[in-house]
Amino acid sequence: MMTNPEPEPFVDAVEAGEFLRLRPRRVLELARQGVIPAYPLGQGKRRVWRFRLSELASAICSRGVHCAHAAVRAKEKN
Repeated sequence: MMTNPEPEPFVDAVEAGEFLRLRPRRVLELARQGVIPAYPLGQGKRRVWRFRLSELASAICSRGVHCAHAAVRAKEKN
């Protein structure tokens, strides 16, 4: 019988920025523009955004960026 692995945790813009080597403000701008995968929480103008590092790594890799290090870093963070 297989057990379900623990789901990947969500991170905030600060941790996502560290992973992407961007400032948190830039991460939030990219999230609002739909450039990177993100999950908005709440309604209205002031939303809280959360991210999954594996999804960020996949998004970067899909844009043709050399991503060997990004995939490794995403796994190390979890």
